[in-house]
Amino acid sequence: MGDSVLTEIADGVAVITINRPEARNAVNRTVAEGLAAAIDELEERSDAVIGILTGAGGTFCAGMDLKAFTRGERPSIPGRGFGGVTERPPSKPLIAAVEGWALAGGCELALACDLIVASREAKFGLPEVKRGLVAAAGGLLRLPKTLPYQLAMQVALTGDPLTAEVAHAHGLVNELTEPGGALAGAKALAARVAVNGPLAVRATKQIVAGAVRWTDAEAFANQAEISAPVFKSADAQEGALAFAEKRAPVWRGE
Repeated sequence: MGDSVLTEIADGVAVITINRPEARNAVNRTVAEGLAAAIDELEERSDAVIGILTGAGGTFCAGMDLKAFTRGERPSIPGRGFGGVTERPPSKPLIAAVEGWALAGGCELALACDLIVASREAKFGLPEVKRGLVAAAGGLLRLPKTLPYQLAMQVALTGDPLTAEVAHAHGLVNELTEPGGALAGAKALAARVAVNGPLAVRATKQIVAGAVRWTDAEAFANQAEISAPVFKSADAQEGALAFAEKRAPVWRGE
């Protein structure tokens, strides 16, 4: 994936960094392919329970690289969406660690994550309408699932930015940090997830994410299908045994 996307995996956490600070981490085709490869690695690695998506140099992501776009590049992957993420997020949880701007497609990348940790000075925005465009990489679909309808509509129709403080007050941001501390805060949150059973974590994300679109009739059947293999797993036995023996469990992901 080259130097435009960096991945580091340690202690059950995969940190994926968009590394184009000179372009405010704008997404071109190379970044999109790099992010898709990094997500595939997160999915495939048994030693990675959860991922963190962040940007280098004090900016999360300024969205699509417009210069590359004018050259004919498309920063989307078929079937996976903008940045290789927005239409098909990973089955494992993903935290956005946001410093500075999460703008346009960058905001949509953050919204595609399951959790957001942001600096108090961070800002989120979908300014596409200001350029005669539509935020079609999931922002308009995901924003009203978290924010109150009128606030989501205001952000979308005006194109004006939303501060991290306001986003946190309305539940869009999980945790606020001091400037420069978003990645450390995301790592601390990820560590609280990574100690848990990896099969259980993945299944739990699938159920919570799916619940918003399932009917009541579908919900328990779908939940049973996802959770049944977890209850039959060696990890489930290990979790119960470790509790009885008053020790930390040793997960195998099986």
